[in-house]
Amino acid sequence: MAEIRLVEVTKRFGSNTAVDRINLTAQEKEFLVLVGPSGCGKTTTLRMIAGLEETTEGEVYIGNRMVNNVPPKDRDIAMVFQNYALYPHMSVYKNLAFGLKQRKFPRSEINLRVTEVAHMLGIKELLKRKPKELSGGQRQRVAMGRAIVRKPEVFLFDEPLSNLDAKLRVQMRGELGKLHRQLETTIVYVTHDQIEAMTLADRIVVMHNGIIMQSGAPMDVYNNPKNLFVAGFIGSPAMNFFDVRITAEKGTLRVNGDNFQLTIPAGLQDRFLQAKDRELVLGIRPEHIYDRSIKGSFAGGEPLKATVEVVEPIGSQVILLASCGSENLTACVDPQTRAKPNAAIEFLVDTNHLHLFDKQTEKAY
Repeated sequence: MAEIRLVEVTKRFGSNTAVDRINLTAQEKEFLVLVGPSGCGKTTTLRMIAGLEETTEGEVYIGNRMVNNVPPKDRDIAMVFQNYALYPHMSVYKNLAFGLKQRKFPRSEINLRVTEVAHMLGIKELLKRKPKELSGGQRQRVAMGRAIVRKPEVFLFDEPLSNLDAKLRVQMRGELGKLHRQLETTIVYVTHDQIEAMTLADRIVVMHNGIIMQSGAPMDVYNNPKNLFVAGFIGSPAMNFFDVRITAEKGTLRVNGDNFQLTIPAGLQDRFLQAKDRELVLGIRPEHIYDRSIKGSFAGGEPLKATVEVVEPIGSQVILLASCGSENLTACVDPQTRAKPNAAIEFLVDTNHLHLFDKQTEKAY
């Protein structure tokens, strides 16, 4: 196992800055996930760790060794790509064994390692097949097996599940988590899928425009986003945003939006007082908006009237797309809701979970 450390790392492609002076550490045995939209710099960061891209500035360490000038083959890392990168003319066994043969391992050691990994990944019966005879999930297992068999210090994954169908992605996420617990090794994993990031990571790093916007435990980032970008990117369905102002009436703070007003609960009054009379953005997650006819009253539940536009039943819940004045909102409500398109509805907003951002700086209060 090894720690990975990036110090003031920058990568430029001509006049374009893909990664801008980032500082990042992946601890030993940590499952670190870099997440963000396409073009945010996460794959470039991974490729600099692997040595497939040179850094423009800054230092990359694996363990205690600076590896800026160390070629990829000597960094003791293994990388799994989204397109699997298997040799089509070789059997599964030969694909798994290839790296070990290149390193002149004895045949007995190669056979032992390949057998162990094939058993671990449930692909023993596939060893004689060629990649074209495998499903997408089986190819991905082989690609992971080829990395595992080398027993490297660090595993790097570049969107390895992006080519799989939805059901198989869920299954493979579970297997990746199990694999990490078995191997107890350092993993840096890149994805644009925030659900993948939330379910797999010990710690997530949210990137945007080549900058680290926030890092932390998945639920901490989810519950305490530091800025508008993180708040909108993490969570599915995405957080609702409303342009608002805060006013004080008889010692009580209220959020005033277009066609609605919410009282800020006592626990948030001190925190939000500094935002009074400023241009603000209010954030409310869809799961904190309830159908009042089902939920009934509760402490911190504030009414909000709206008009339902679209009803999307998805089994365990119903997603309602609605309008409130000039604003649109999304609510995840109980499947027993009787909400209908073009009909009025009264929601209850759980004000204990309000998020407030400065409209100019986009930073959270």
